[in-house]
Amino acid sequence: MQLSQSQVQKLSQELRLTPQQILQSTILQLTTLALEAKVIQELEQNPVLEEFESEEQPVEEEKESDQDDENEIDWEEIFPQNNDYEAKVEYDRSKEEYRPVQISPRGLVDHLFDQLKLMNLKPIEEKIADELIWNIDERGYLTIFLENIAYSSSVSPAIAERVLKQIQQMDPPGIGARDLQECLLIQLRQMENVDDAIIMIKDHFDDFANRRFQRITKSLGWNRERIQQVQDTVMKLNPKPGVSLLGSDPNYVLPDLVVEKVGDEFIIEVNDSRVPELRINSGYLQMISNGKKLETEARHYLKKKIDMAKWFIQSIHQRRLTMIKVMHAIINRQRSFFDDSRNPLKPMILKDIAEDVNMDISTISRVSNGKYVQLSSGIYELKYFFNEGMVDNNGEEVSTRIIKDKLKQIIDSENKHKPYSDDHLAQLLKKEGFPIARRTVAKYREQSRMPVARLRRSI
Repeated sequence: MQLSQSQVQKLSQELRLTPQQILQSTILQLTTLALEAKVIQELEQNPVLEEFESEEQPVEEEKESDQDDENEIDWEEIFPQNNDYEAKVEYDRSKEEYRPVQISPRGLVDHLFDQLKLMNLKPIEEKIADELIWNIDERGYLTIFLENIAYSSSVSPAIAERVLKQIQQMDPPGIGARDLQECLLIQLRQMENVDDAIIMIKDHFDDFANRRFQRITKSLGWNRERIQQVQDTVMKLNPKPGVSLLGSDPNYVLPDLVVEKVGDEFIIEVNDSRVPELRINSGYLQMISNGKKLETEARHYLKKKIDMAKWFIQSIHQRRLTMIKVMHAIINRQRSFFDDSRNPLKPMILKDIAEDVNMDISTISRVSNGKYVQLSSGIYELKYFFNEGMVDNNGEEVSTRIIKDKLKQIIDSENKHKPYSDDHLAQLLKKEGFPIARRTVAKYREQSRMPVARLRRSI
């Protein structure tokens, strides 16, 4: 499809976020462990930032009416008036009753930054590399438009692309890809004697992924044996290169949020006590206020560092507030589950929460992706609470999670020599009280990573 000039211009405008917006999005999607590492790195790189102890209580919320009051940041504390700052009493977390959880290692981020130190990059390239690494998710994929990184760093997309290519040569193979096709190609190009596989993934990926082998045979003139060799090669590749560095036990996580029920109210706390509190050094503030004594270049440098520090601190505060606001909305939507985890979840999608809190769906996605909440009944990933819904034969609204579980049960118990088609699965689900269309069955099956009938058939 050919885009018009106005569409291209509109797309370009939509991609251009300010450096503050990019930083805020980056901080928001970080887990608590990753945020701790990011803060430590920022303390090392920005001389105007300093760590201090705060007497502030953990950010909590009991009632939605309190939210507006929490949006005010105490900048007098962030910008101290003198150097005689007295350490304040820290909040006593020994009174907390929730059980400790073992912490998983920050494998992927640390692993990439260790390799970055060995690369001979220019300062601007290192800045771009930093932003790229912090926007690689737990699967190992880049989650931000490259154009945004280029814009925030005031460089051309070509320079940002060049830095990305260098990161894509890091270990594990396939890291930093923007989609599955690129991930596989990165791995193949680091291997020998896989020219056929590179041709297949580069030029015939859709046909290969959908097993349209007859079309491939007609296009390339390859026999079935040659295609099978390519398939065997591709099957050895890792579609999620970042997962291998997440630790062997997925239950070892640090919850990003803690929710405790007190009476009929829920107390929400952002579990970031390990993250250092930050402020801007008063000595540097005094220097910038007496700017006449500074050379122009030094004044510009200092002002830039102070602005960056301010944005960074503001982004951390905004992360806390946003996470609490989203968690509050989730509790409101899933109140019966939070009252008793034996109750089924209600249908709820990202759009529902986005509308409740008046935020973009992409913001809700960043908050929920990879973040965990600790309840009295256990630890749950925030994505767990999101699922679509439908009305069953009795007119009651049910979660698609229940339907997917039933679909999996049916497929697991089928005759593998004669697996059910999607039409047949739809009929069986209808008998169970879930009247859904064949295309909906196909969607749920794909979302649950269950292959089509012909691929489930045993020879």
